[in-house]
Order: sequence, then C-alpha cells, then structure tokens
Amino acid sequence: MRVPPVRMADAVLRQLRTKGLLLQQDRTLPSVVGIVTGEALRGSWWSHPKGRLIFAILSELADRPDVLFTKLISGKSTLVHRRLWPALAAVGASREPWQLHRLSPASRRLLARVDRGGRTVRASGAAVKELETRLLVVARQVHTESGRHEIVLQDWSDWSEAAGVQPLRSAASAKRRLDRAAAGLGAHPEALPWNPARRPLGG
Repeated sequence: MRVPPVRMADAVLRQLRTKGLLLQQDRTLPSVVGIVTGEALRGSWWSHPKGRLIFAILSELADRPDVLFTKLISGKSTLVHRRLWPALAAVGASREPWQLHRLSPASRRLLARVDRGGRTVRASGAAVKELETRLLVVARQVHTESGRHEIVLQDWSDWSEAAGVQPLRSAASAKRRLDRAAAGLGAHPEALPWNPARRPLGG
C-alpha cells in the first residue's frame, strides 16, 4: 500500500523534531531521502523510482510552519526544526569573519540589496549559493506564475520578525547549540561552516 506524501512528511517531521536537524540527502547522515527510500543513494534522488514521492514530501515539508531549509551541514540542504531557529538566526545575523572573508564582489552586492530590508530579493546564480553556504541570508524557493522555481532571499532580522523568532543574544552560544545538534546527527564538527579548520568558503 502506498503511503500518502502527507503521512510520510509527518513521519519525517517526527524525526526532525527529535533530532533538530536532518539532511535533505546524504550517504551517511540521517536524511529525508534515506528515510523515504531506506537507501543511501550515491546519485541524485530525481532518478530514483520514488523520486516523485520524494519531491512531494519535500514540497510538503517546505510548507510546514516548523521547518526551514538552509545550507547548514557541509553546504548541503539541511532541514532545521523550529526549536533551533533562535540559534540559527543568531548565527546567520552575526556577520562573523568566516561569513565575510573573501566574499566575492557579486555576493557583496547581492547582500547589500538584501540588507536594505523590508522586502525579499529574487536572485539566482553563484552569488546566491555563496550567501547561502555562509548563512548570510534566508533563502526560499518559490513557484512563479509561469511555473518556474525562483529563489527568494531575505534578511535574517526581517525573517525572524515574520517567523516570530527571538534570536539568541550570543552567537557563540548559538553555535554551540547547533554544534550539539549536528553531533547528535553524526556530523563531523568540520561540517559546520564556522569551524576554523575549514578552508574559507568561496576562496
């Protein structure tokens, strides 16, 4: 019997609520794709027999009020449960050296547009990816009227206000909280972007 996407999304959400974090796809760490397929896929999940189901579940999860997708662990799409949002927002807004060091000119210009606040910015390309992996912006995929997917970027403070999130006051405490959640998932400390052992992103 086929399990409806909504019920499967509920099952994934229960695991996310427990762990705080889940990868969208990963060969070794707990992930949505792994939960759905029961496999550690080497390639893209799009070509898997359950690819349509995975897409439906990810779309369902993206609409859930307790789930945020961000590039947190190893630069990969990571689902973050609401209970970790105060920590994530504090880290994202901290503007620490690991976020800004050797940031490309295109990314700086895009970040300046987002920083103007009060509105979202639609963008694509390498600059978006660089800002995402440094947690400098909140990025969401939206469906356009033409049926295409576009990425919408938002400042962390604007997002926090809209989501009803009070960021932690200390970025150091916030990083420790996320470190613990990632370790509980089985991620190596260097998988998190602020680890000083990592080579600067985009460099």
